[in-house]
Amino acid sequence: MAALFGARVRRLRTAAGLTQAELGRMTHVVSTRITQIERASGARPTLELARTLDAVLGADNLLVELWPYVYREAFPDWSRAFMAYSERAVSIGEYAAHVVPGLLQTEAYARAVLSVGLTLSSDTQLEERVTARMGRQGRLGSTDRPALWVVLDEAVLRRPVGGRAVMREQLERLLEAAAEPHITVQVLPFDQGEHDVMGGSLTILTLPDGSEVVYTEGAHHGQLIEDPAEVRRFSVTYDRLRAAALPPLMSLDMIRSVMEDNPRGAKVPSRSERRRVAQEQLQQSGGRQLRGGGRRVPRRRAGP
Repeated sequence: MAALFGARVRRLRTAAGLTQAELGRMTHVVSTRITQIERASGARPTLELARTLDAVLGADNLLVELWPYVYREAFPDWSRAFMAYSERAVSIGEYAAHVVPGLLQTEAYARAVLSVGLTLSSDTQLEERVTARMGRQGRLGSTDRPALWVVLDEAVLRRPVGGRAVMREQLERLLEAAAEPHITVQVLPFDQGEHDVMGGSLTILTLPDGSEVVYTEGAHHGQLIEDPAEVRRFSVTYDRLRAAALPPLMSLDMIRSVMEDNPRGAKVPSRSERRRVAQEQLQQSGGRQLRGGGRRVPRRRAGP
């Protein structure tokens, strides 16, 4: 992708009748930097430089749109593979232990999350990461959008990332997302105790051919799992998390209660009540199904 980006810059520069030195002066970098970009050598271009090159060369956002793919090349092979799988997935299942998954983050929440970490080196790098994360959310609104099922640990709701205002906006975003028919949100309450994915996150991607891959992540590391036997084991683990979590309607009620800072309203239903509601939802079929937003379509009565 860096080579493709460089080739586009060279073609646009040549079409504009500019030398590398002239383009460097217009974009406030030395000519050798332009040489590096065109040859795909040296450091990758920053997002700011991609925007400047795009504007100077009249590329109509072509270079800006290519930049996220160049940006990915700085990641390890397994991370790039996970991103590629994510773009093809027809179904995504996620468990988040600490923060809202990137696909459902607001920009302010994402900036707060990405502003901490051992690998962050500058404000420019932070903005690049935020831009890349927001760009990946575009798939949820595309024609080939995947089905998304998210299980949030209760801690995710109660940790005020970015402050109260940012967190409230983020909780509102969760409620809005759950109203979409292809998105389901559940909350795993504290009273469920220990489980197999404590301390990390889990993502299961279902690909168009029906195969699955798994991605697990801790505070400073991640792992892509493709071995079918291991994937099956994690799939069972994820199914257990979904079964232990609050049913979707109760989950949304809990999110609203936390957002409104209503401790009484946020009381977790008893396990027997949760089992009863979950059983009802599992029995739904045909015209009677639970949508991501919690709307229930009445079942048609059988004819006489």
